[in-house]
Amino acid sequence: MGVPKRKTSKARMRTRKAANKWTAPGLFTDKKTGNRHLPHTVDPKSGTYRGRQVLAVEE
Repeated sequence: MGVPKRKTSKARMRTRKAANKWTAPGLFTDKKTGNRHLPHTVDPKSGTYRGRQVLAVEE
């Protein structure tokens, strides 16, 4: 098993931990309906994508 030759510095350790930080996904607000959803995906409430009706949504 490998054993580290030197102590890992605080800066190196914190840089490595910062790379794994979780961030919330950025949501897109539809201009017509005002619904918020992930970008580049179909709006689940209205069933539209880029202004076109893609899915038939039962209301």
